[in-house]
Amino acid sequence: MASHTFKLNSEQITVEAEDDVRLLWVLRDLLGVTGPKYGCGLGVCHACTSHINGKAFSPCSVPVSKIAPDDEITTIEGLPATVGNDLHPMQEAWLDLDVAQCGYCRPGQIMAAVAKVRQAAADGREIEDRVLDEIRNICRCGSYTLIREAIKEGAKNM
Repeated sequence: MASHTFKLNSEQITVEAEDDVRLLWVLRDLLGVTGPKYGCGLGVCHACTSHINGKAFSPCSVPVSKIAPDDEITTIEGLPATVGNDLHPMQEAWLDLDVAQCGYCRPGQIMAAVAKVRQAAADGREIEDRVLDEIRNICRCGSYTLIREAIKEGAKNM
Protein backbone atom coordinates (compact mmCIF):
# COMPACT_ATOMS: atom_id res chain seq x y z
CA MET A 1 0.00 0.00 0.00
CA ALA A 2 1.29 3.44 -0.90
CA SER A 3 1.03 6.81 0.83
CA HIS A 4 -0.66 9.61 -1.09
CA THR A 5 -0.45 13.23 0.04
CA PHE A 6 -2.54 16.10 -1.31
CA LYS A 7 -4.57 19.04 -0.10
CA LEU A 8 -8.23 18.28 0.58
CA ASN A 9 -10.57 21.15 1.37
CA SER A 10 -7.62 23.35 2.41
CA GLU A 11 -6.05 20.70 4.65
CA GLN A 12 -2.92 18.75 3.74
CA ILE A 13 -3.68 15.05 4.18
CA THR A 14 -1.91 11.74 3.70
CA VAL A 15 -3.81 8.54 3.04
CA GLU A 16 -2.75 4.94 2.54
CA ALA A 17 -4.26 3.38 -0.57
CA GLU A 18 -3.30 1.24 -3.53
CA ASP A 19 -2.20 3.37 -6.50
CA ASP A 20 -5.07 2.21 -8.73
CA VAL A 21 -7.87 3.06 -6.28
CA ARG A 22 -10.06 5.80 -7.73
CA LEU A 23 -9.97 9.08 -5.84
CA LEU A 24 -13.74 8.93 -5.27
CA TRP A 25 -13.32 5.79 -3.15
CA VAL A 26 -10.42 7.35 -1.25
CA LEU A 27 -12.56 10.40 -0.49
CA ARG A 28 -15.71 8.48 0.47
CA ASP A 29 -14.46 5.23 1.99
CA LEU A 30 -11.11 6.17 3.50
CA LEU A 31 -11.57 9.85 4.36
CA GLY A 32 -15.33 9.96 5.05
CA VAL A 33 -15.99 12.79 2.58
CA THR A 34 -19.40 11.82 1.24
CA GLY A 35 -20.47 14.93 -0.71
CA PRO A 36 -19.19 13.61 -4.05
CA LYS A 37 -21.69 10.91 -5.00
CA TYR A 38 -21.11 7.68 -6.86
CA GLY A 39 -23.16 7.59 -10.02
CA CYS A 40 -21.58 5.78 -12.91
CA GLY A 41 -17.92 5.31 -12.02
CA LEU A 42 -16.97 6.29 -15.57
CA GLY A 43 -16.93 10.10 -15.47
CA VAL A 44 -20.15 10.30 -17.48
CA CYS A 45 -22.89 11.32 -15.03
CA HIS A 46 -20.69 13.74 -13.03
CA ALA A 47 -22.46 13.08 -9.70
CA CYS A 48 -19.02 13.08 -8.10
CA THR A 49 -17.86 16.40 -9.59
CA SER A 50 -15.31 18.10 -7.39
CA HIS A 51 -12.52 20.58 -8.12
CA ILE A 52 -8.86 19.91 -8.67
CA ASN A 53 -6.88 23.13 -8.52
CA GLY A 54 -10.10 25.05 -9.10
CA LYS A 55 -11.29 23.11 -12.15
CA ALA A 56 -14.14 20.62 -12.29
CA PHE A 57 -13.24 16.94 -12.59
CA SER A 58 -14.72 13.53 -11.86
CA PRO A 59 -12.81 11.79 -9.04
CA CYS A 60 -14.41 8.48 -10.05
CA SER A 61 -12.20 8.53 -13.15
CA VAL A 62 -8.88 9.42 -11.54
CA PRO A 63 -6.62 6.97 -9.72
CA VAL A 64 -5.29 8.42 -6.48
CA SER A 65 -1.75 7.92 -7.82
CA LYS A 66 -2.42 10.69 -10.37
CA ILE A 67 -2.99 13.26 -7.59
CA ALA A 68 0.20 15.20 -6.82
CA PRO A 69 1.17 16.46 -3.36
CA ASP A 70 0.61 20.06 -4.48
CA ASP A 71 -2.83 19.35 -5.98
CA GLU A 72 -5.77 20.86 -4.14
CA ILE A 73 -8.99 18.88 -4.16
CA THR A 74 -12.15 20.75 -3.16
CA THR A 75 -15.41 18.92 -2.55
CA ILE A 76 -18.82 20.37 -1.74
CA GLU A 77 -17.86 20.19 1.95
CA GLY A 78 -14.96 22.60 1.35
CA LEU A 79 -16.69 24.93 -1.10
CA PRO A 80 -18.00 27.47 1.47
CA ALA A 81 -14.47 27.99 2.80
CA THR A 82 -13.41 29.22 -0.64
CA VAL A 83 -15.52 32.33 -0.03
CA GLY A 84 -15.23 32.46 3.77
CA ASN A 85 -18.94 31.92 4.45
CA ASP A 86 -21.21 29.23 5.84
CA LEU A 87 -22.52 28.62 2.33
CA HIS A 88 -21.15 29.41 -1.10
CA PRO A 89 -23.36 31.79 -3.17
CA MET A 90 -24.16 28.89 -5.52
CA GLN A 91 -25.37 26.78 -2.60
CA GLU A 92 -27.50 29.69 -1.42
CA ALA A 93 -29.04 30.03 -4.89
CA TRP A 94 -29.92 26.32 -4.92
CA LEU A 95 -31.69 26.73 -1.58
CA ASP A 96 -33.38 30.02 -2.49
CA LEU A 97 -34.84 28.53 -5.68
CA ASP A 98 -35.63 25.16 -4.06
CA VAL A 99 -33.83 23.30 -6.84
CA ALA A 100 -33.37 19.87 -5.37
CA GLN A 101 -35.89 17.12 -5.80
CA CYS A 102 -34.06 13.98 -4.69
CA GLY A 103 -30.86 16.00 -4.17
CA TYR A 104 -28.45 13.22 -5.17
CA CYS A 105 -26.92 15.19 -8.05
CA ARG A 106 -26.87 18.49 -6.16
CA PRO A 107 -23.25 18.44 -4.91
CA GLY A 108 -21.88 17.59 -8.36
CA GLN A 109 -24.17 20.10 -10.06
CA ILE A 110 -23.10 22.89 -7.70
CA MET A 111 -19.40 22.08 -8.07
CA ALA A 112 -19.71 22.00 -11.87
CA ALA A 113 -21.65 25.27 -11.84
CA VAL A 114 -19.05 27.08 -9.71
CA ALA A 115 -16.23 25.89 -11.97
CA LYS A 116 -18.16 26.89 -15.11
CA VAL A 117 -18.99 30.37 -13.76
CA ARG A 118 -15.34 30.91 -12.83
CA GLN A 119 -14.19 29.70 -16.25
CA ALA A 120 -16.71 31.90 -18.06
CA ALA A 121 -15.63 34.93 -16.02
CA ALA A 122 -11.96 34.24 -16.82
CA ASP A 123 -12.85 33.95 -20.51
CA GLY A 124 -14.93 37.15 -20.39
CA ARG A 125 -18.17 35.30 -21.18
CA GLU A 126 -21.62 35.92 -19.73
CA ILE A 127 -23.60 33.11 -18.11
CA GLU A 128 -26.08 32.40 -20.86
CA ASP A 129 -27.67 29.24 -22.20
CA ARG A 130 -24.80 28.28 -24.51
CA VAL A 131 -22.40 28.40 -21.54
CA LEU A 132 -24.80 26.37 -19.40
CA ASP A 133 -25.06 23.81 -22.21
CA GLU A 134 -21.40 22.98 -21.51
CA ILE A 135 -22.32 21.58 -18.08
CA ARG A 136 -22.91 17.88 -18.61
CA ASN A 137 -24.11 16.74 -15.15
CA ILE A 138 -27.07 14.39 -15.21
CA CYS A 139 -30.13 14.99 -13.02
CA ARG A 140 -32.45 11.98 -12.98
CA CYS A 141 -35.31 14.11 -11.58
CA GLY A 142 -35.11 16.45 -14.57
CA SER A 143 -34.69 19.69 -12.59
CA TYR A 144 -32.69 21.31 -15.38
CA THR A 145 -34.79 24.47 -15.66
CA LEU A 146 -34.38 25.23 -11.95
CA ILE A 147 -30.71 24.25 -12.05
CA ARG A 148 -30.09 26.77 -14.85
CA GLU A 149 -31.96 29.49 -12.96
CA ALA A 150 -29.95 28.77 -9.81
CA ILE A 151 -26.65 28.91 -11.71
CA LYS A 152 -27.55 32.31 -13.15
CA GLU A 153 -28.64 33.53 -9.71
CA GLY A 154 -25.56 32.15 -7.95
CA ALA A 155 -23.27 33.65 -10.60
CA LYS A 156 -24.56 37.13 -9.75
CA ASN A 157 -23.17 36.79 -6.23
CA MET A 158 -19.88 35.06 -6.97
